[in-house]
Amino acid sequence: MADEPLLLIDGPRPSVRRFTLNRPEKRNALSNNLRSQIFAALEEADRDDTVRVTIIRGAGACFSAGYDLAPDAARQPLPFHTAAGAGQWARHVVEGCFRIWDLAKPAIAQVHGWCLAGGSELATSCDLVYVAEDAQIGYPPVRMMSPPDNQFHAWLCGLRPAMEMMLTGDAIGGAEAVRVGFANRAFPAEQLEEQVLAIAERVAKIPTDVQQMNKRSVHRAMEIMGLRAAIRAGTEIQALALTTASSRATFAKFRDGVTGALDARDRAFGDYRTKKD
Repeated sequence: MADEPLLLIDGPRPSVRRFTLNRPEKRNALSNNLRSQIFAALEEADRDDTVRVTIIRGAGACFSAGYDLAPDAARQPLPFHTAAGAGQWARHVVEGCFRIWDLAKPAIAQVHGWCLAGGSELATSCDLVYVAEDAQIGYPPVRMMSPPDNQFHAWLCGLRPAMEMMLTGDAIGGAEAVRVGFANRAFPAEQLEEQVLAIAERVAKIPTDVQQMNKRSVHRAMEIMGLRAAIRAGTEIQALALTTASSRATFAKFRDGVTGALDARDRAFGDYRTKKD
């Protein structure tokens, strides 16, 4: 798989460009190299007059299990400059999410299987989110490390569902993701691709110069209510959380191996990779 491209690009319907995260053996972990290619491809599509809507999906068994925590991934350069200092990573993530948010053309997330941590942040950056009924969406780092880099939960899901997700780190299924507002609709896994393409075709019927105004009308309303400021402020809480003893101890475990550290985090809950079938 080392010679395989990290991002597959195709045009499955007129005016529709689709991006497939192509690290299935790593559960599409979001390395900086992969993230760089995602941003570049989205921005290229935004400049291409033949494209009216984009789709992001994952190859293999899931959408994405989150950011790549392997030591070699940490040494890869960031996709774009973010001012250094405390909280750099969280601020970088949020800036990346808003780069997608601010594109002229709608972006659709097609989510199946695991959609965890950074994977969920990538999905929520998109304008529309469609999930398989058996998808599993969660932010397990809240158990031992910190709140999210991109703290979208309260904005999308509301107070009580957001609080439950933050205080347990549990994953929610596709139907629950729709009920609480994370996703637009859920479909049986075998129907997800065709349903997303059908929706993308409908979105693509509207010219980009009109559609970008339609996007901004919703975004500006959310921003006036404080979404952008609140999410950016959340990066400071995330940076502070990384100074706690529990967070430092978790990062120390990563030096001995990512898999063991994740197992130690989730074993008491009996879920994610520690779940017994």
